[in-house]
Amino acid sequence: MNIDGKITEKFDTQEISASFKKREFVIEFAENPTYPEYIKLETIQANCDQLNNIQVGDDVSIAFNLKGRKWTDPQGNTKYFNTLQAWRIEKKSANQTNTPPPPSNQETPPPPSEEGNWVKEDFSGDDDLPF
Repeated sequence: MNIDGKITEKFDTQEISASFKKREFVIEFAENPTYPEYIKLETIQANCDQLNNIQVGDDVSIAFNLKGRKWTDPQGNTKYFNTLQAWRIEKKSANQTNTPPPPSNQETPPPPSEEGNWVKEDFSGDDDLPF
């Protein structure tokens, strides 16, 4: 899954255990600018370092996985947890847009020839169709 947004908050890397670390951050996702959404994601292990060169306020494009876990507490109650786990964070340049770049070093194709095109007919006159 992918999402574009603006970094609004970055947290420090947390050492969960000797072999596991994670880092959380928040993006503002403004599909409707009047009502922006604030989405918390996390990175784990070596991916935590991707946030080192990203600043609050930067526009980013994020690739992430949706993770879910089931847990049963000692009383037998089942709980579910969801995580948005980012694995690629790319800073968007100021002039980057969502439109693809124009083709480079390619000639403009010639216009189609009249042969092979559909014949254009004049339908402005009377015809024998009942409608």
